[in-house]
Amino acid sequence: MTLFPNKPLSVTIAALSLILLNACSSSGDVKGRDFEVSSVVKNDIDLVSETHQQIVLASLRELAVKLYKRNPAEWKKEGHRSLQDAVDALASEPFPLIEGKTSIDCIRLAFDEVYQGDRVRAFVVGLETMVLNSYDGHREFYLHNMLEAQKLYDSARNLELASWLLRSKHNSEGELFLLSSGDAEEVNLSFERLFGKMINAQDMLAQIMADRTHRQIKNVIQALATAFIPI
Repeated sequence: MTLFPNKPLSVTIAALSLILLNACSSSGDVKGRDFEVSSVVKNDIDLVSETHQQIVLASLRELAVKLYKRNPAEWKKEGHRSLQDAVDALASEPFPLIEGKTSIDCIRLAFDEVYQGDRVRAFVVGLETMVLNSYDGHREFYLHNMLEAQKLYDSARNLELASWLLRSKHNSEGELFLLSSGDAEEVNLSFERLFGKMINAQDMLAQIMADRTHRQIKNVIQALATAFIPI
């Protein structure tokens, strides 16, 4: 997979940054990073990595708000006073465990008929921890950090699968486990755009890391009916 073939790494970073900047500006104001002493021991790729991760995690928080609005019964299962309290709990550090599960196992809980807990929480926390795994669990990056392009690429494919499950997975009574983008008569494209934003961010960073390490990303043929890719 090559987004910008035969281009040097510096050109790739510049091009991807412009694309990402345009994507962000369509949904709100863009604010530059404040200076931090730790930035002295970071290179451009470290800063780009942090920015991409922040975009994905912020998008997951936005996804949680949207899902809770469409599925208000879910946030009430955990005894939260409000939707906002439920969303804030999802962003706690470290990310919470759901029945001792994280990442892919946690995502699956959202579509498990036996599970009676907050399905939005399971879905979003699973995505959060899966994405964080693709960054080797780091929230900040320094000169010695070297992310794996394949993990970032695989996480993007998992986001695609999660999006598909969200809009198509039904329980035994024929009802969607979670309401999101709507049905044939009423489609909310904001969910699709949000997933697209996260997928693009992970794919962009995967390409940057592949260029940096001169390693080729293996395209994975992923059957939607099978499983997520372990990260």
